[in-house]
Amino acid sequence: MSMLSRAQILQEFSQRFRSLAAKDNSGFWQEFEDLDNVGKQIPARVGNLEANRDKNRYHQIVPYDHCRVRLSLQNSQPHSDYINASYVPGGCTQRDFICTQGPLRSTMSDFWRMIWEQKVRIIVMVTALKHEGMVLCDEYWPQERGTVLHGIVQVTTLFREQGPDYLITTIHLRQRDCFEERTVTHYYYSVWPDMGVPKELSSLCALTEHVRQHLDTLPLLGPTVVHCSAGVGRTGTFVTLLWLMQLCMRGVMPDVRAAVEDLRRRRVMMVQNLKQYILIYQCLMQWLGGGDLVHPLSSAQSPAYPPHLYKGHLQHYHSSKKSSRGNRSRKSREHQEQHTPQAAQTQARTQSSLKQLLNPGNLLRRLLPPSKHKT
Repeated sequence: MSMLSRAQILQEFSQRFRSLAAKDNSGFWQEFEDLDNVGKQIPARVGNLEANRDKNRYHQIVPYDHCRVRLSLQNSQPHSDYINASYVPGGCTQRDFICTQGPLRSTMSDFWRMIWEQKVRIIVMVTALKHEGMVLCDEYWPQERGTVLHGIVQVTTLFREQGPDYLITTIHLRQRDCFEERTVTHYYYSVWPDMGVPKELSSLCALTEHVRQHLDTLPLLGPTVVHCSAGVGRTGTFVTLLWLMQLCMRGVMPDVRAAVEDLRRRRVMMVQNLKQYILIYQCLMQWLGGGDLVHPLSSAQSPAYPPHLYKGHLQHYHSSKKSSRGNRSRKSREHQEQHTPQAAQTQARTQSSLKQLLNPGNLLRRLLPPSKHKT
């Protein structure tokens, strides 16, 4: 397979984007609908055992047996190896990522035990702790400087840095009765609503590129942990985006559908709804072009369901208001006229702040000096 240049990838990917977006996003609808049954017959018995049910934040979302993360047994206790977490592939191996739920108060010690046993160096959290009074994830790390003990792992917050819409915390880990010490970087992106998409693409692109570059500076020791609340919707969207960015950097044409299909064979409901699915395409377009090439979907612009694709099982995933199709079609035509490959090349030559932020190397120097975070 010959390597493609970034410009070649952008040109071909842009054509595919426009094709899928035609006729009120019917191509996106069909592509996403085709993925509906992927993984539904894969066994997930262990997570549904009575002994493990209370360890699941949402009882309908449990890991598949064949790729669940297994903890070491504690004091030979049965079921102490269970955590609601799954290995999923990335740009290097079939276990580049661990996708997991937001820890419960009762599973925090298991979460940190997993971080230690799997030699994790990066945690990406793409959910707020609460929304409208509902707890989406329990606070499992000290947000201010300080130390807490979770089971056998001592967790100490060393310092924090503010990125664009996300917080970067450097955490020191030490296992009880063990002299080994480790450093973990925690990315906290709280502006991504549950079941939805961020208001601005730029901050999500910056976060994903930041993590991508950070991974390039680390030795291949353990998986990167990504979680939201359930560990499937926003988590799956972020992992797909990061994985495809990694492939683009190697000159490989990104295939969103194939990536999501692969993830769904390893964890249920990965990329939960159409808005999140389209978001992957939008972010890749923006990232490849190095600028604000694609406007994000607001809640008022969420695509309406075509009657021939509407099914009852989709109602749980899509609850946003329907938008005006005519208005969206007009905006789509304007977007196509303004963002031809020639226009994209012109845009790529501009020195916008976002382009500078996303240029390889700039982001790490600005927010994450390698000397601070290499261990």
